[in-house]
Amino acid sequence: MNISEEMVREIILEVLQQMQKEGGTPAPQEEHVPPLSFREIGAAKPGTDRNEVVIGVPPAFGTAMTKTIINIPHGEVLREVMAGIEEEGLKARLIRVNKTADVGFIAHEAAKLSGSGIGIGIISRGTTVIHQKDLMPLQNLELFPQSPLVERETFRAIGRNAAKYAKGEHPSPVPVRNDPMARPKYQGLAALLHNKEVQYVKADMPSTEVSVQL
Repeated sequence: MNISEEMVREIILEVLQQMQKEGGTPAPQEEHVPPLSFREIGAAKPGTDRNEVVIGVPPAFGTAMTKTIINIPHGEVLREVMAGIEEEGLKARLIRVNKTADVGFIAHEAAKLSGSGIGIGIISRGTTVIHQKDLMPLQNLELFPQSPLVERETFRAIGRNAAKYAKGEHPSPVPVRNDPMARPKYQGLAALLHNKEVQYVKADMPSTEVSVQL
């Protein structure tokens, strides 16, 4: 069944309203976040600069979908991750992985294209992975599976740690606050956002390098 954007919006609002009635996370005020301004550079190619970390995102990120499950605008997500990388003296390169919405495979693709061999994958709801090119796709360096717990400061710390791995360091894993209720509170909404995300995947299209105006 094809799910229209309007259908997704209505279902999400219903889920949030039900969460509010049941004493869960209060339904946030609807805030319009405009799409990011991306510039297509061309086909994504393997990097040669050992001082780079590649960030991979799916097609809907910052375009059809513009904020995480806890309403952090995608522009702020990228700004924080890039700032963390730059704080460690490295630079970020951004690619759009068109063929999948699986965060592990996105991160692995980013790592394979990275001159340092380290990549970060971020999907629209905020789930994030730090990956290394010589690991298997379903392995990773750090995984942040509960998107409601990935906050602004977490994204910056993810950027810092990825840069440290790229420099050959062995950083302590990024701390994430613990909330046992996060999964039951948000799992319905996460499923809806995933359903929307996969509609924009282009399985036969190679990854593209992009720049973004933040």
